[in-house]
Amino acid sequence: MLPPSEIFTLYSSLCQLVRLTAWILRYTHNSRKINRTVRRIGVLSAREHEEALLVLVKLAQSECFPIELSDLAARGEVKPTSKLHSKDPELRDGVIRVGGRLRHAPVTFDRKHPIVLDSSHLLTKLIMKEYHHKLLHGGPQLMLSCMKERFWPLCGRNLAKKVVHECVPCFRARPRVHDQLMGDLPLEWVTPAPAFLRVGIDYCGPFSLRHTSRKAIPARCYLCLFICLVVKAVHIEVVADLTTEAFIAALKRFIARRGKLGVIFCDNATNFVGARREPSELHRLFRSEQFQNPIVTEAAKDMIDFKFIPAKSPNFGGLWEAAVKSLKGHMRRVIGNNLPRPDEMFTVVTQIEACLNSRPITPLSSDHRDLEALTPGHFLIQRPLTAIPEPSLTDIPENRRSRWQLVQQFFQTIWKRWPTEYLSDLHNRNKWTRRRNNLHIGTMVLVKEDNLPPLKWQLGRVTEIHPGTDGNIRVVTVRTQKGTYRRGIQKICILPIRDNQPHVKDTQ
Repeated sequence: MLPPSEIFTLYSSLCQLVRLTAWILRYTHNSRKINRTVRRIGVLSAREHEEALLVLVKLAQSECFPIELSDLAARGEVKPTSKLHSKDPELRDGVIRVGGRLRHAPVTFDRKHPIVLDSSHLLTKLIMKEYHHKLLHGGPQLMLSCMKERFWPLCGRNLAKKVVHECVPCFRARPRVHDQLMGDLPLEWVTPAPAFLRVGIDYCGPFSLRHTSRKAIPARCYLCLFICLVVKAVHIEVVADLTTEAFIAALKRFIARRGKLGVIFCDNATNFVGARREPSELHRLFRSEQFQNPIVTEAAKDMIDFKFIPAKSPNFGGLWEAAVKSLKGHMRRVIGNNLPRPDEMFTVVTQIEACLNSRPITPLSSDHRDLEALTPGHFLIQRPLTAIPEPSLTDIPENRRSRWQLVQQFFQTIWKRWPTEYLSDLHNRNKWTRRRNNLHIGTMVLVKEDNLPPLKWQLGRVTEIHPGTDGNIRVVTVRTQKGTYRRGIQKICILPIRDNQPHVKDTQ
């Protein structure tokens, strides 16, 4: 196959290419002395368009089937090894057409003997795209059946699928989000530490509460969930609203009961962002219009470090999202449509917290001789919170026991089992097991919005990339008409345009 002529690369539309060729043919016709009396003037006619299309077809066939053209001109048939042999091709007016078995069918000549085209040629793709637009972005099967009424593309099904795949309007109607190989767990996840030293935070709700007065309007509350990143222990606080003050109050109660924190991981909710910025930007944000909540400095006193995941990317916080899912499941089954009083809500939430802290974090064994599965409660009170208390040891003489040694040995046993039983189970990647091509700056994308249909998603361009520790890109900065956003790649869809095509193939 010869390389395509430059004329096929001038336009991405068949109509424009045919018009250009028609104007060239008209100029060639009018420049001949013999045609001075029959000059072609005015707008291009349908006949001129047809002649231009046939000229382009002949040029494309001469580049794709040079051997077949010479064989058909010399012997009237192609060699048995030719890819056109099964089509019984014929050469008519310099154009290769399908011979076929429809000579006596009451259909048009073009349908009896469609023009043969190679699917890898640029002209064939332009023709397929033209049918795609004429058929109002129809599917591959419809395009191929209509195109075969005049043209017969070899391996046309793959070409039709490719045209649909690369069509931007079709992609915007059914976009596909991007993904990347699941990243490694952060250092805070896999380093042993006391319970609740490093936590993730999320909110769920709202939930309705009823007052003692029957005429009072039901109040609303939210649940603030703290989950330890190391042992998956859960702490739940009831908050009245989503303001920064309510979150700081819940944080105070948490620290008073569980001890001081080191690191807090959370999403970009405004109350979290306000709490993080209060200590470091007290004076500047006190009069800010963006953060009008009252400013406190409690977080600065406790030296708490806030780390935020990309906005609208819950997969970066799967640990606390899973805990929220479990919490909602318990709330849905326990409360249902009832309206509990505030004290009843506190009781239910505390009991659900105990259930979540009693769930196993290591695989269960069917052998009765094995040790019991580790739970978050083992790291809090040395046993599951829902387990029956152990019998008292006060009757045993003091010389036969050393309580401090027993406690220390128990702690050592727990932390010895943590890396062998729990940490080793975190190796698996349940999804996103394939390494994808990294995005590059300048890529045109759609920014996914959960509350809008795909056709209303914003167009944007990647202006900055944020590689992970393994070099893979999972977070990018996108500039749109409404501003610049930092998003995870699960919230963007790469448009199928030429500038966005990857330079390296996907690797397993």
